[in-house]
Amino acid sequence: MSESRDLAAVVMAGGLGTRMRSSLAKHLHPLLGRRVVDWVLDAARGAGADPVVVVASPDTADRYEGMTVAVQNEPLGTGDAVASARLALQGFEGDVLVLDAAAPLLAAHYLDRLVGEHRGLGAAVTILSFESTRPLPYGRVVRGADGDVQSIVEEKDATAEQRAIRELNSSIYVFRPEALWDALGKLDARNAQGELYLTDTIEHIVAAGGRAGAWLCPDEEATLGINTRAELAIAAAVLRDRINEAHMLAGVTIVDPATTWIEPDVEIEADATIQPFSVIRGPSRIEAGAEIGPFAYIRPGTTVGSSAKVGTFVEVKASTIGARSKVPHSSYIGDAEIGEDTNIAAGNITANFKHAGGPKARTRIGNNVRTGVDNVFNAPVEVGDDAWIAPGTVITDDVPEGSLAGFPPRQVTKEGWVYEKRGRRDDDN
Repeated sequence: MSESRDLAAVVMAGGLGTRMRSSLAKHLHPLLGRRVVDWVLDAARGAGADPVVVVASPDTADRYEGMTVAVQNEPLGTGDAVASARLALQGFEGDVLVLDAAAPLLAAHYLDRLVGEHRGLGAAVTILSFESTRPLPYGRVVRGADGDVQSIVEEKDATAEQRAIRELNSSIYVFRPEALWDALGKLDARNAQGELYLTDTIEHIVAAGGRAGAWLCPDEEATLGINTRAELAIAAAVLRDRINEAHMLAGVTIVDPATTWIEPDVEIEADATIQPFSVIRGPSRIEAGAEIGPFAYIRPGTTVGSSAKVGTFVEVKASTIGARSKVPHSSYIGDAEIGEDTNIAAGNITANFKHAGGPKARTRIGNNVRTGVDNVFNAPVEVGDDAWIAPGTVITDDVPEGSLAGFPPRQVTKEGWVYEKRGRRDDDN
């Protein structure tokens, strides 16, 4: 390992999460554009952890492409899960963060503060703890008279007096590696669950003369672990609010944040406006002055240009909407390029499909184009600048610039009609 590395992370992702009532492990469930575990991995990286080791079950070990993975062959408990990462961290001498893969709300700045407290105390282990007025089934943090942590007692093993303790264990820790590996070797399964508890390492470390501390996180919400679909929905709402607030503080108008869902990879420039009931998925880009209408669905790969508009009941996918162009009503724009100053009328569809297994064909609509109501563009097709499309038309052939096309049931194109009737624009001279 590089001598410059002073923090590693072990992310416990071996559990199934039976309370989710799902065939999919809880930490692999989608959560606002990512998997639950991906939020945890991002927090670990954001705190400067390198390497980051994911402890996975044999069935999910292939779900972490590009990551260092340690396999927990049998579900013998959290202590066994962390022990599975020892080989991957062989020779590493810095501190080791241990994270729960199902705790997606814990931001990197809280991990920074945990590590800072740990190093300030000179502790062998420091726990991220929190207080709650709710009756949560979390382990209790037991402190001695000097304020140092003596042990963590799981609720199922706790006495009535210990259950009254309000300081709870978040299952987030930072260890000195020598203390961690030594304590893991002393674990046994004599407890209510018959498992190797990582929490028992605290008592072993203290017994060996090591100092155990706890940093009390001021934000109970940030420590939420996901065990049920109800908690998954709570976490999604928290992340939605964080993302929306960041955009609003950066100059974006979000008319109703409670009904606006923006994924973390979306880029939005200042002075853009997002109307209620909009979903914007990343990677997408909304430029300055653009407006996203109510009930709009912006899918990955989309760029909405400066002062452009995506209106009500419009879906846009893998497309570019040029500056000042408008798609105001009830349309689907997919795999398309729309130029500047173009107006797409209500009920337009770009009908794109794969040919012989290749990439989807694309629709290209130029600058200053005016389409009609209920147009379908059967890709691959290109509409030139300044063209007009008559209502109810299926466009199957390219339309030259300045032409009028349409007249169902078959496309008829009158080349140069727009220029003849209206004259060329001044900027074309």
